Order: sequence, then structure tokens, then C-alpha cells
Amino acid sequence: MLDNSLKDQLKVYLANITEPVELVASLDEGETSRELLELLDEIASLSDRVSVVRRDDDDARRPSFAINRAGTGIGVRFAGIPMGHEFNSLVLALLQVGGHPSKTAQDLIEQVKGLEGDYRFETYFSLSCQNCPDVVQALNLMSVLNPRIRHVAIDGGVFRNEIESRQIMGVPAVFLNGEPFAQGRMSLEQILQKLDTGASARVAEALKEKAPFDVLVVGGGPAGASAAIYAARKGIRTGIAAERFGGQVLDTLGIENFISVPHTEGPKLAAALEQHAKGYDVDIMNLQKAVRLIPAATPGGLIGVELENGASLWSKTVVLSTGARWRQMNVPGEDAYRTRGVAFCPHCDGPLFKGKRVAVIGGGNSGVEAAIDLAGIVAHVTLIEFDAQLRADAVLQAKLNSLPNVRVITSAQTTEVLGDGEKVTGLTYKDRTDGALHTLELEGIFVQIGLVPNTEWLKGTVALSPRGEIEVDARGQTSVPGVFAAGDATTVPFKQIVIAMGEGSKAALSAFDYLIRVVPVEAAA
Repeated sequence: MLDNSLKDQLKVYLANITEPVELVASLDEGETSRELLELLDEIASLSDRVSVVRRDDDDARRPSFAINRAGTGIGVRFAGIPMGHEFNSLVLALLQVGGHPSKTAQDLIEQVKGLEGDYRFETYFSLSCQNCPDVVQALNLMSVLNPRIRHVAIDGGVFRNEIESRQIMGVPAVFLNGEPFAQGRMSLEQILQKLDTGASARVAEALKEKAPFDVLVVGGGPAGASAAIYAARKGIRTGIAAERFGGQVLDTLGIENFISVPHTEGPKLAAALEQHAKGYDVDIMNLQKAVRLIPAATPGGLIGVELENGASLWSKTVVLSTGARWRQMNVPGEDAYRTRGVAFCPHCDGPLFKGKRVAVIGGGNSGVEAAIDLAGIVAHVTLIEFDAQLRADAVLQAKLNSLPNVRVITSAQTTEVLGDGEKVTGLTYKDRTDGALHTLELEGIFVQIGLVPNTEWLKGTVALSPRGEIEVDARGQTSVPGVFAAGDATTVPFKQIVIAMGEGSKAALSAFDYLIRVVPVEAAA
């Protein structure tokens, strides 16, 4: 299962285990169980503090295994074989169950320990999902810290009967005490926010007490992180208020055009951005959604940003870097069947549609790449493009045209998502050449039609383009003095990570220049 290089790395990690760990396997006679036992034996051979125990007579899923701290009730469980993106989750679980301390902030650790009540979590994941490890790792840590919390991470590709019976069409999908709890990427902070209902009010009160910033960055994607780093390097008081640090990068699988880095993945880049920002004196306020911008009452005065929880932050300058989100089709049935057949991440949710018929909406690079990836999993892919021809790069179109189970329909406008009340059953589209309506029977629809800027909250305050993008000049200045903007939310062309980083840096430098030239000395003191 593991090559020698991986074994050597794992052996180094397992040396950090301080408490004996038992890998308790529940197996059947299938091939997956044989492979799982082989993996567990290989892991145990790398540390004298890890042993394998087989118990097939319990009521656990098969194949599955628990990672238990010997002689205690501390442990987590995996159903299936946690390889792919979940291998890191396996390693972290081994370390944490084995007594190695987590690097999680101490206040979050205490919040987990203080949760009252019994919580039984189940998380369904796919091995190709880059969003799933965050959820799995957060819930695993919670079950290690609090004995009243239990968690099992379930490979939906192995336990397809449960995927079908629970009508799961998107991962990660989390159940709490047998009932749906959440779907999609969630951090430990977000999970705690759902469980600890008083947390939001406590955070709001703490935010209200914060002193004004010199530069306040709204948004924590590549543009926002770069702006904060550049501002902090000037030695000025810098803060980031982000709805989720990392932004849309968190939803990006492979990144191969980030100069000097041949390949990385979105979550890894987002983690590196956050770590870099934390290396400076940046006040990172995560899970904070901005709802209103309050321009300065006088030239050079303080600018306010009102948050969804009721708190307001104040700063001498503001950098807006709120990014963008996936564009929706805005047709009947789309919202009703989101996560029930309508999806936006082919890497995460594609494996749940194995052997089924799906459609991809959009003929740009994202849409064609999605169709290519899905063609290797599903029975058939229909790609629907509004224009008369695909807009993807020629090399991608050539690959798409070579696949036998893909059909391309151009000059087609999706008009409705069809379903039976429980899940997607098809869609209708209009042929734009003759106006005829057609119906496709299928089980899944992957929407890949571009981005929408997250700027609705700025309407009437800063100048926006007809597409809703923040209008900026060559220095990143908006129509409001002291307010700058950068990244995918702006009118700057070409929405790319490397461009967003440069624009964020430029906006921060412009904000600093504004501080020393415009803000009165007494306000800057």
C-alpha cells in the first residue's frame, strides 16, 4: 500500500506518538478489507507504540477501523481506506490519539472541551475531495479533545448503499446524531459556531472593543493576504476581516500556473497564505462577513466596516478584497436541487455520480476540464454551452473530443432543472438556433459558468461596474477616499491568483501612501 519513501516519512511522524495506540479493525472477506488490513499492518510496523487488533464481531461498518488510545475512551474511526486527500487526516489522527498536541489555537481547544452534551458525528467523504479533509480533521480533533464527541469518517465510494439511502449528492456531508448537520467545507471555528450558539455574540463584543486599524483588509483570499502582508511590513496596525480565510482558492484543486511553483493545491496555498500573514503582526478575524461600508465623515477620518454579527470595525484606510463566487444559472429548480444533484465541484462530488449520467454547464476551461474529469467516473457526460462554440483552450477541446462518452451541445440555453422532489432527474434546454425545447434525462448537473463578484453589500457606497465589479484606478483606489480594492471583486481583467496577489500588494502600498500624504498627523498618530 505504501511505498518506501512514504513509509520513511510516516515513521518520522509516528516517532512523535507518546501514548500506545491500537488500530482496531472490523473487516469482512472483501478485497477492500484485505487492502485495509495490509495498510494497518504496514503502519504498525513503523512504530512500537502502534498495534493492530481485529474485532469483527462488533456493530461497526465493515471494512472500518478505529484509532484508539489504549486503555481509554479516546479515539476516532475511519470507514474505508483513507488514502488520497484523506491520508493526511489519517496521519493527524494517529498523532493526536497518540498524545501529540495539536497546533490549534488554545481558545478553540478550550471551547471544544467545554461543549456539553453528546455528539455523534458521521462525515461522508470522497478520496478526490480537497474540501473534505478540513472537516474530517476538525471533527477528529474534537473527538480526541472531548470524550462526549464521537466521529466516524466514511468513504462514500465504499459505502455507496449509505450514499443512496441518505440521498447524499455532495461531500463532505456531515450528520449529527443521525440527522443532517452540514455540507461543504467547514473549519473547526465554523463547526463550533454552529454548536456553541453563544459564541457569535461573544466574538461580536470582543470585536467592538478593537482599536482602529491603519489598514483594514476585508477578504482573506490571495489579494487580501498579500495586502495584509505588505501593510504589516510597513509597521502599521493591520487587520483582516474574512468570511473564510483563503477565499475561493479553498475550492481550487490543482494550481499549475503559480509562477515558480509547478504544482500545488488550493487548500495548501490557502494554509501557506494564512501562515505567512500570521508571521507578521496581523490581526486575523476569520468568519466575519462584512455587510456595510461606512465612509469617513471627514477627509482623512475613520472608515467603518459593519459586520453581520452587529459589530463594526474602524480603520484609517480599507482594502476591499472580497473576491467572487461561482455564478449560478438562475433557472427554476436550481436552488431546490442544490446538493441534491446540482453541484459546483466535480473533483469533490464527481465520485458520488459513478456510473450515472450527468451534464456540465459551460464550455470554458473550467467546464471542459470538469467534463474530462467526470468522463472517467460517470457513465456519460453532456456538455452544454450557450455560445456557438466552446471557449476552452484548444488542447482541452482536443482531449474532450477524444472521449467516447461525452456529447457536446452548443448554442444551448439551460431553462430548467428537473427533479422528483428528492433529487435531480434531468434538465431542459432551448436550442438557440431554432428555439426548440429539449429534455435530457440525467442524475447530476455540474455548473461551471464563471464568477460573480461578492460586492452586493457595497451598492450605493462605492462605484461598481455594470457587472458588479468594484471600479479601481491604476493605484487600486476606489471612488471613496481611503478605500482601495484588489482581486477578483474589481474591474482589473484576468481573474488569476498571481494577478490578485500583485493587485493586493499594490492596494496596500497605495493605502500606506494615502496614510502618509492625506490622513492628518493627529489621526495617524
